[in-house]
Amino acid sequence: MALYAATIFVSAFLLFLVQPVVAKEILPWFGGSAAVWTTCLVFFQTALLAGYAYSDLVVRRLSARTQLKLHTALLLVSLATLPIIPAAHWKPAGNESPSGLILGLLAGTIGLPYFLLSTTSPLVQVWYARARAGASPYRLFALSNLASMLALLGYPFLLEPFAPTRTQAWGWSVAYAVFVALCVAAGWSSLRRTNAPTTPGKHGRPSATEASIEDMAEPPPTTARQALWCALAATGSLLLLAVSNHITQNIAAVPLLWIAPLAIYLLTFILCFDGRGWYFRELFLVMLAAGLCVMGWTLADPKFTHELLLQVGVFCAGLFLACMFCHGELVRLKPAPAYLTRFYLMISLGGAIGSALIGIVAPLVLPAYFELAGGLVIAALLLLWQVRRRPLVFGALAVVAVVATVGCAIWSVREFYQGTIVSKRNFYGVLRVQEWSPDTVNHRRSLIHGTIMHGTQYMEPVFRRSPTTYYTTTSGIGLLLQVLHPTVKPLKIGVIGLGTGTLASYGAIGDVYRFYDINPQVMRIAQQEFTYLQDSDATIQLVLGDARLSLERELAQGQSQQFDVLVIDAFSSDAIPVHLITTEALGVYLKHMKPGGVIAFHVTNRFLNLVPVVEGLVAAHSLYVIHIADQGEDSLASRSDWLLLSTRRESLDYPALTGAATEVEVRKDWRLWTDDYNNLFQVLK
Repeated sequence: MALYAATIFVSAFLLFLVQPVVAKEILPWFGGSAAVWTTCLVFFQTALLAGYAYSDLVVRRLSARTQLKLHTALLLVSLATLPIIPAAHWKPAGNESPSGLILGLLAGTIGLPYFLLSTTSPLVQVWYARARAGASPYRLFALSNLASMLALLGYPFLLEPFAPTRTQAWGWSVAYAVFVALCVAAGWSSLRRTNAPTTPGKHGRPSATEASIEDMAEPPPTTARQALWCALAATGSLLLLAVSNHITQNIAAVPLLWIAPLAIYLLTFILCFDGRGWYFRELFLVMLAAGLCVMGWTLADPKFTHELLLQVGVFCAGLFLACMFCHGELVRLKPAPAYLTRFYLMISLGGAIGSALIGIVAPLVLPAYFELAGGLVIAALLLLWQVRRRPLVFGALAVVAVVATVGCAIWSVREFYQGTIVSKRNFYGVLRVQEWSPDTVNHRRSLIHGTIMHGTQYMEPVFRRSPTTYYTTTSGIGLLLQVLHPTVKPLKIGVIGLGTGTLASYGAIGDVYRFYDINPQVMRIAQQEFTYLQDSDATIQLVLGDARLSLERELAQGQSQQFDVLVIDAFSSDAIPVHLITTEALGVYLKHMKPGGVIAFHVTNRFLNLVPVVEGLVAAHSLYVIHIADQGEDSLASRSDWLLLSTRRESLDYPALTGAATEVEVRKDWRLWTDDYNNLFQVLK
């Protein structure tokens, strides 16, 4: 028993540990977008499906000895793919499909090891049941989910803060080699402990190997029963990804926030498959009906949009209730162990369908993040189906849940389109242009990314060239550009993050404003729906692709841009790109600056205090810094925080700047942020 348990525990631990490890490795290559994790989950669920399909096929079609020979050969071949460090040729150039590139990268980097890890739970359960006739293997499934959850919870607290990302990859690779040894030992041990015949089965019937697990008194599961398994698993997976998207869009795409919903998802598997009756059906049916109504209301009502703690609490609790229902119903409907590989195959198929709907289909067919509202409706309909033979009170509650979730979904869509004239969605999120007071002097348009405003322009000619929001003449960047403009020498300004192109309004004849943005839709909207770029007197240059990768490529080609000012304007977004605020990133920026040039960090953020992080970078690079916090008292302004950095004190020694400066928050106890280390716990407000 110990050998089988150890094999399953190690495989499941590595299966889920590799997910944040490899996702964090590639996150900086794709702009720190929250969609990186969603796309990774699509790959993980699909690879899991392939692993379960392989397990079901070999158990049904191959003799026990042939199974083990094939599996052992694949395990040994997989060792040649280590270590799991993505090759540099996978880095995007800026014009590829991010989703396709990520899927290809994952397949080439961790494809075979991940596939073999995913086969372990069903295969080892079959080996265990074969070696111990009459023993139920389902508690081993609970053990595998426990190991998975330990890996996920341990990563952000015990591994990520202390081990560099590359060290994590090497450590995982060594542990995988240990797993290969355990798996081979467990397989051949099971073969020695059974005398059952090993004739392959046909036409979907279990082989003689499977038949020895349990007598064949129970008929094979019907197609309808298998479809229901798939639907329950798909609903849980769909809600997992939809809730993960909803949470990570508002803070940052980092393992800390990826892991909470996934840990909840796994916890429900553990509780439901443990066999100790944690799923109290009547209680969870009632709580789910109520929870779906609460989640729908929270999602639709605009006054809850910026209530972070409320959003996280409601949707994490709701995800727990929904997954307990889905997985509890799966346990109620589970077949005899003779059919466990088909059962797990249907669960995996459902998981892959749910993840594909959120990660691939939704961005193509939905203009905004409507999938969470749709997922709540699907869960309510599934609840109604499952209680159709229960007492009337359960049916009534399910009907209320359906009506409430449908109503809230319609409400949320209506709120989204209130004042919206353009809506675009792609890998990097949802963009919309909202228009207000079109027939008045206050006629204005705003660019919204998710729930965050990325710029506003007043459209009347008298106001059209006026900078607004975070970029007004009283903001840190506005004051800096104004004090530099009296010089006769033209300025070269670099800007990471285009938005509406508001900063171009400061451009004078001879100036060059070079904007970097990873999202092609942002560039189209800034050029078609706003006029800052076309109205500017400066020469405008647009560079598509992740800014840091673009700057690194320019250096590799011997092209230092020699900026007078480089604006890092990416931290008021829905999800901060952490790779733009590390010591390595600052090193790249400095190589593109003229002597005495100024780097301006825009660190306005509702949820995160990034000022001490930048102060740590300043200390590490021996720079001078000024913090300008504008309260946004002007009618066109929004509150903003800007940090101005330079290698020379005199570059910041202007009365207009020093007079507006506030004290920089210094935290000497904080560790320097690097490409291998960041700590969101410290910066949460």
